[in-house]
Amino acid sequence: MTWRLIVREEAEADLIAAALWYEDQRAGLGVEFTAEVREAMRWIATHPQILALLRLVPPVRRVIPHRFPYRIFYYTQGDAVVVFAVLHTARSDQTWKQRL
Repeated sequence: MTWRLIVREEAEADLIAAALWYEDQRAGLGVEFTAEVREAMRWIATHPQILALLRLVPPVRRVIPHRFPYRIFYYTQGDAVVVFAVLHTARSDQTWKQRL
C-alpha cells in the first residue's frame, strides 16, 4: 500500500534552499540532492511506520537519505504521510519541534 504523500510548504522550502546550496558547490549536485530526497520520500510513502518514533503525538519519524547529511521528518495522519521538515543533521531538533 502506498500512502498519500503531502509535503508541507516549509519542507519544500528546506529542500529548495539545500538544493540551491549544493548546486552552488558543484553543477548538478543540487539535482542529485533533490533526486535523493524525493526517492526517500517515495520510500516513506510505502513504509511510513517502519522507522522508530521520535515523538508519540503526533507520531513523528525521520529518515536519513543515504548520500546527504539531511533528515526528513514526517508524521502519519489518516491515510497520508506528511513531510514537514527537511533539515541538515547539524540543525537543532528545536527546528522541527517548533514546526509541529
